Amino acid sequence: MTQDKFAVRRTATGLGLFTLQDIKSGKRIIEYTGTIITNEEADERGGKYLFELDEKYAVDGHSRSNKARYINHSCGPNAEGLTTGRRIWIWALKDIKAGEELTINYGKEYLDAHIERCKCEKCETKARKKRSSKSKRK
Repeated sequence: MTQDKFAVRRTATGLGLFTLQDIKSGKRIIEYTGTIITNEEADERGGKYLFELDEKYAVDGHSRSNKARYINHSCGPNAEGLTTGRRIWIWALKDIKAGEELTINYGKEYLDAHIERCKCEKCETKARKKRSSKSKRK
């Protein structure tokens, strides 16, 4: 699948990456690209677009040409990032329909450092149910 098969669109959490065609479970979707830097450099630079390769290196994917940087977090993701050597590929965890947003689970450490409260669909649904049940008890 090539990068021209995607659209960057506004979402409730900012910009997101959407597929323009169906993707089958287990298929490689897109590469997370950028400059390879040491984890020490990553700690110094900081930022939201750092993707760890291993215990020594990370990819700084801040460039807008890295379409995969627009993949948002979800606690119920439809994709995952897997490292192959010094490359990070995003793979489908399940069938993804054309028009769907691509999501991965960023992990607790990232969420704690960069996101106040998870606003993914799964967590927002849970929060709405919780608020609804509280208002019914009053």
